[in-house]
Amino acid sequence: MHNKHIEKLLKRYPVLEEVKEDIYLSFKLIRDGFSQKGTLFLCGNGGSASDSEHIAGELLKSFLLPRKVTDQQFKEQLENRFGTEGTDILTKLQNGLKTVSLTSHPAFITAYSNDVDAEYIFAQQLYVLAEPGDVLFGISTSGNSKNVYRALQVASAIGLKTVLLTGKGGGKGSLISDVTIKVPLSETYEIQELHLPVYHTLCIMLEEYFYG
Repeated sequence: MHNKHIEKLLKRYPVLEEVKEDIYLSFKLIRDGFSQKGTLFLCGNGGSASDSEHIAGELLKSFLLPRKVTDQQFKEQLENRFGTEGTDILTKLQNGLKTVSLTSHPAFITAYSNDVDAEYIFAQQLYVLAEPGDVLFGISTSGNSKNVYRALQVASAIGLKTVLLTGKGGGKGSLISDVTIKVPLSETYEIQELHLPVYHTLCIMLEEYFYG
């Protein structure tokens, strides 16, 4: 395995050397999902929920590279229907990768937690929204978050590939994930500090693959 972005990451964070192969495997798994027109679903709790939103933000729009609209039929439809307004719209839109953070639906999450069971807030959404060939990216510093674990189980049954970003122990989530990135630290805040450069690197690699 050799990737310039992972090598750059390791120069800044040498402690991640032992997970470099898992980072690359995660990239390939997510890349293949997007290549097959699949959706990347993300979930996590607390700081990991914020990370889920952060990743979605990097993938739904331009991160480091320009992503001008390339769909000629769509461009023609906009301009034919709306003239100069359609042309103006095209200057604002960007290509993106289909990504959904399952932490983004507060009305559903609060209702389901109150009426049914908070342990299944992510699993329920996947059951309704996901299709075989999609990918679930779960984030849990312990690897034992109950609702992330349930999501991994349901994702597997539907036919999704799964990635878990976690800490040194891996937790029980690592036992059922297709790929697990276990950053080699144990304190929650320290794990979270390493999660960000890992997923930023994944976002950079994905953007370069599809838009470079």
